[in-house]
Amino acid sequence: MNNKLSIKLVKSCIGRPEKQRRVVAGLGLRKINQVVERVDTPETRGMIRKVSHMLYVEEAK
Repeated sequence: MNNKLSIKLVKSCIGRPEKQRRVVAGLGLRKINQVVERVDTPETRGMIRKVSHMLYVEEAK
C-alpha cells in the first residue's frame, strides 16, 4: 500500500517562473493554504522537490 502525502501551498506563485507555476498546478494546488493529498510516488516527490520552498509537506493520516 502506498502512503499518502498531505501537501499545503504556503507561498504565492506570483512572480515565480512559469515552470514552477505549472508544477504547483500539476500538484492540484490553486490557492494559498489549500491542502491536497497525493500518493507518495517518485514522480510526486520530484514535483515537490522542484517547488519545496513554496510547500509544506507531511505524511497524511
